[in-house]
Amino acid sequence: MQNHTGHGSHDNHTIHADHDAHGAHAGHGGHTGHGGGRPGGLSVSEGGYTLEVDSPVLAAGARQHVGFRVTGPDGRPVTDFVAEHEKELHFIAVRRDTAGFQHVHPVRDEKGDWSTELDLEPGDWRFFTDIHPAGHDGTLTLGIDVAVAGPYAPRPLPEAARTARIGEYGVTLDGVLVPGEASELTLTVSRNDRPVTDLEPYLAAYGHLVALRVGDLGYLHVHPEGHPGDGVTAPGPGISFMAVAPTAGTYRLYLDFQHDGVVRTAEFTVRTAEAAPAPAPAHGDHHQGHGHGHHGHH
Repeated sequence: MQNHTGHGSHDNHTIHADHDAHGAHAGHGGHTGHGGGRPGGLSVSEGGYTLEVDSPVLAAGARQHVGFRVTGPDGRPVTDFVAEHEKELHFIAVRRDTAGFQHVHPVRDEKGDWSTELDLEPGDWRFFTDIHPAGHDGTLTLGIDVAVAGPYAPRPLPEAARTARIGEYGVTLDGVLVPGEASELTLTVSRNDRPVTDLEPYLAAYGHLVALRVGDLGYLHVHPEGHPGDGVTAPGPGISFMAVAPTAGTYRLYLDFQHDGVVRTAEFTVRTAEAAPAPAPAHGDHHQGHGHGHHGHH
């Protein structure tokens, strides 16, 4: 578990998740892969927009400088973005073995060059940019591989567990991911085994959750139900999300939440459950193809 504090200039922290911006909910537009389709972040270029890094090989260490840009259909760096969750761009870094998760908010200059700092251990990393270019019809998640030099000791995938510990905080996960279907996940936060009922809003949400598919790091954005100030959503201890796993498999979940002015990240390994079988047809039902396909949100 990483506590993303003290990293200086990288506003690090959270995965944006709001009730109306990106489309994890049925009927919302948004990221490629929402609704059970292809996950985002699997391509360095999409819709004419391309993620470019200053260097595909970086040094290991704390607060390593990372420079990059997003070029548009005209080949020039994009400088006009629609802000999502109070930021023009959200940047996620994770090592290919799913360790080292960081969510930071880089700074852009007038030419369209972005810069940030990351804590990097040796290994193969995946960088994601979550953006909504002005004039584009929705948000995009672009991904690129970067190598961090040095002896690499990959970590085994953590075992699936329902509780994560971050210092004196505990987070418990309830719910299951079902391939091709909208599933409710509830994460409950405690401190010293007492429920936390005063979570603080961070980037317009009480909690932010990202899921990465193990094996290719396909990127799924999932969103909390409700939002601060709506008169309904309580500031803890439970944070509920709707998530859609596009396929069966194993996923890594990263929950960011803020309490006492600090953003903390809880990590989980989750395996999908089997999709519920389609109900048997009533007697005399002559429809063909009721079969065993997934139902729900596509």
